[in-house]
Amino acid sequence: MTSRRTLAVVGTPNVGKSTLFNALTGLRQKVGNFPGVTVEPLLGSVRTSEGAAELIDLPGVYGLDPTSEDERMTADVLRGEHPSIPRPDGLIVVLNGSAPEKCLALFSSLADLGLPTVVAVTMVDEVKARGGAFDDITLHHELGVPVVSVVGSRGIGIGDLLDAIVRPTVAQIPTPVLSPTATPTERLTWATALVQRVVSPGNHNSRSEKLDRVLLHPVLGTVIFIGVMAFFFQAIFTWSEPLMTLIENGVAELQRLVADTMDDGVVQNFVTNALLGGVGSVIVFLPQILILNVMIVVLEECGYLARAAFLIDRFMGVFGLQGRSFIPLLGSFACAIPGIMSARIIPNYRDRMATILAAPLMTCSARLPVYALIISAVVPATTVWGGFGLQGIVMSALFVAGALSGLLLALVLKRTMFRGGVVPFLMEFPPYRLPSLRSLGIGVIHRAKDFLTTAGTVILAFSIALWILTELPRADVSSDMTEIQASQHQLEQSFAADIGRSIQPVFEPLGFDWRITLGILGSYAARETFVGVMGQIYAADVREDDVSLRTTLRSRLSLGTGLAILAFYVYSLQCISTMAVMKRETGSWKWPTISFVVLFVLAYLSAFIVYTMFS
Repeated sequence: MTSRRTLAVVGTPNVGKSTLFNALTGLRQKVGNFPGVTVEPLLGSVRTSEGAAELIDLPGVYGLDPTSEDERMTADVLRGEHPSIPRPDGLIVVLNGSAPEKCLALFSSLADLGLPTVVAVTMVDEVKARGGAFDDITLHHELGVPVVSVVGSRGIGIGDLLDAIVRPTVAQIPTPVLSPTATPTERLTWATALVQRVVSPGNHNSRSEKLDRVLLHPVLGTVIFIGVMAFFFQAIFTWSEPLMTLIENGVAELQRLVADTMDDGVVQNFVTNALLGGVGSVIVFLPQILILNVMIVVLEECGYLARAAFLIDRFMGVFGLQGRSFIPLLGSFACAIPGIMSARIIPNYRDRMATILAAPLMTCSARLPVYALIISAVVPATTVWGGFGLQGIVMSALFVAGALSGLLLALVLKRTMFRGGVVPFLMEFPPYRLPSLRSLGIGVIHRAKDFLTTAGTVILAFSIALWILTELPRADVSSDMTEIQASQHQLEQSFAADIGRSIQPVFEPLGFDWRITLGILGSYAARETFVGVMGQIYAADVREDDVSLRTTLRSRLSLGTGLAILAFYVYSLQCISTMAVMKRETGSWKWPTISFVVLFVLAYLSAFIVYTMFS
C-alpha cells in the first residue's frame, strides 16, 4: 500500500459506519471541501504499519441505482464519475452482523467495481449476546476478500482491520458474485441464502420488540416522545447554567486582571472591550451548544432518532411532509447548514424543497446565546408546574414556536409551489445500543472547535470593527467625568451610535433602541454576534457594577422589548452561510432570497405584535 492510499468507507444506513470511522480516525478528520460538492463527506487519516491512509466516509446506500442526492454522490464516486471527488483506491465495506442481508446485497453490486475491498462486520457482539454466532471464516471464502469482525465503540478488532488494510491489494479484489445486470431482488435472494450459511441468529431479540411496543405505541410512544423533547430543551438550559457561570466569572476575572495590570489607554480598552467584552460574552454560551449537540448525538446513536421519525410520520403528513423530513429538521436544531444538506436523503423533490425552506426556522445553536442572554434578563428564574424552570419553559416555547412555524411554512409550500401527494415513508430501524463515548466525544470536540472558530474569526473581526466605530470620533471629555462616565459619553458620540440611530426608526415600533438595532445589524454576520455587541456596548456598565452582562441587562430591558427580541430571532434568517448552502442545494439564489424576505417580514410582524402585547 502506498503511503497516501485513499479508501472509501461504504455501507447501508444504520450499520455503525460512523462509529467505525470515528474509531479508525479519531480526531484526525475534517469535512471534505471538494469544489462544486453539495454533500460534504468526512475525510480522515488512519495510521498503519506501512504509512498513512486517507479515509472518506460516503453516505449510506442500498445499491448503486440511486434514488436520492446522497445516494447519487456515493454511486458516482465509486464509479469514478464524480466531477470533483476522485475514485478511491479501495473500499472498506461495513456490514451489520445482526442483519446482514441488505449489506451483502450491496456488496454484490460493489464487487462489480473491481476495487480492492475489505469487509468490516459490526455488531457481532449483539449476535453473540443473543447466543448466536457469525462465521467470518466462511464469509471470507464466499466473498474472496478479508473479513474482520469489529466493535467500533470499544475498539475491538480495529487492529485486525488495520492489518487487513495494508495487505497486498491483489488479494483484496473480489470476484463478481452475480451478473452486473442482476436485479435488486436477485441480489437480495443471493444474500439471504448466504446469510443462512454464515449466521446463526440465536435467541430472538425480544428486548428490542418490547421496547418498540412501548416507544412506537401511537399513544404511549407519543407521550414518551413529548417527554424526551421536553427533557431535551430543559437540559440545554438547566445543565449548562453552572458551567456558564464558571466561564462568565472567568471572563470577568480576566477583565479585572487586565484593568489592574495594564495602564489606562487604547490597548487596555481594546483588550477589555473588544476582546473580552465582545468575544468573551459569546464564549460563555459554549456549554449550551455542546449540550444540544450531545443530546442529538445520543438520540441518534441509541437508535431512538429513526423511531421518532417513524412515530411522527403521520403528524408530519398533516403538513405535507413525510417522517424522513424529521431527521434534517431535528439536525437543524444544531445547525441549519448540515440540516439542509441532509435533506438530500429525501427522494421526492417537492418534499426535499419544502424541508430545505423550513429548516432555517428550527432553532439552531447560534440562536442559543441570544435566547439565553435575553431570557435570563427578562424572565424570572422561578419554578412553576411542580418544579419546571420558567426560563427553561420559555426556551422550550421558542423552540416549539420555530418548529411549528417551519412546519406551517412547509404546509403552505406543499399546497402552493410544491403541490403533490405525500410519498410513503420507509426507513430501516437501527438496533438499540448504547452511544459510543468515543463518537460522542469526537462530535462534541468538533462542534466546540466550530463554535470557537466562529468566535475567533467572524465575531472577533466584527468586535474589532465595532470597537473602532465606538472609539471614533473621539469625543470631548470633561475633566470632572469619571472613567465610566467618560466611556459612556464616548459611546453616545461615536460612529456606532450614529449608525444605530440612523436605522433605529425602522425598528422603533418593535421597542428597539439604537443599541439593540446595532446588535440586530451585527447578527447578520453571525447570530451570536448580537451577544458580542451587547457585551461591548454595555462593557462600561458591567465594569461599573462588577456584574455580568446578563445581570446588567435585567435593569436595561423591559419585558416587552426583551420578548420582542426573542420573537424577532425566532423567525429572522440571519446566517449568510445558511443562505449560501441553500443556494447550492436549490441551484439558484431565488429560494434563499425569497426565504430571507419572507422570514424578515415574519420576524418584524411577530416582534411588533409581542412588543405591543407586553408593553
